[in-house]
Amino acid sequence: MNTKIAVIGCGNLGLSLVEGFIQAKMGSNVITTRRNTETIEYLADKGVKVTSDNAYAIKNSKIILLALKPYRILSVIDELKEHFTEEHIIVSLATGVSLEVLKNHVEKNIQVFRAMPNVAASVGQSATCISKNGANKEALKELERVFQRIGETILINEELMESAVVLGACGTAFALRFIRAMSQAGVQIGFSSKTATQIANQTVKGAAEILLATGNHPEAEIDKVATPKGITITGLNEMEHQGFSAALIRGMLTAYKKIEDSK
Repeated sequence: MNTKIAVIGCGNLGLSLVEGFIQAKMGSNVITTRRNTETIEYLADKGVKVTSDNAYAIKNSKIILLALKPYRILSVIDELKEHFTEEHIIVSLATGVSLEVLKNHVEKNIQVFRAMPNVAASVGQSATCISKNGANKEALKELERVFQRIGETILINEELMESAVVLGACGTAFALRFIRAMSQAGVQIGFSSKTATQIANQTVKGAAEILLATGNHPEAEIDKVATPKGITITGLNEMEHQGFSAALIRGMLTAYKKIEDSK
């Protein structure tokens, strides 16, 4: 793939994308920007062009990934829109800023998308949700090809983008917290921290792979493990008595409300 990509704003998410592109052998196609480039200069050794010049990045790229905070993205677009052309594909990774607002600031007849990848892009395992809202099929296909190099892509309606933040982006942290708790329990029942973490990591990875491979509902796979009067169902029931599922759901709903309240 020879599509030139600019990652404007190389913070945590932007860096995860760049690292994923490097892993996918696309580093030489990427230009990334940051006001202070000192902490990302090492990316240049991996073929990435590193600069503090956003205008340069835009002029030399086709797909522009705006990995910026919501409170900054519109002002940055206003600063840079004179450099946008109809050949560009603009992609906002910011939460809570609608496509309508983005298009009004771009002001030109340019393909504009919203996307929500997650930090697992760094290892080629992002779940990237994309919303197009009227963008043409050719631009969508090109954008999907780029994001599919660093994980899976899911096309969703724009009204679900904030939900995608909670489920796909925040969800990474929620899953990691579960793994941490699983590892801590492993230590308590006798394993070293290193071994407990190794077992927990692989167990969770394996569980996800089962669902991806079979397409089954999680409960269908749970039923295969939870035998009558067995230790698995005993543990599951105790977790539910302690509010495991309810706490997770409440946490996700609270995170979603935080987004809605900030609009």
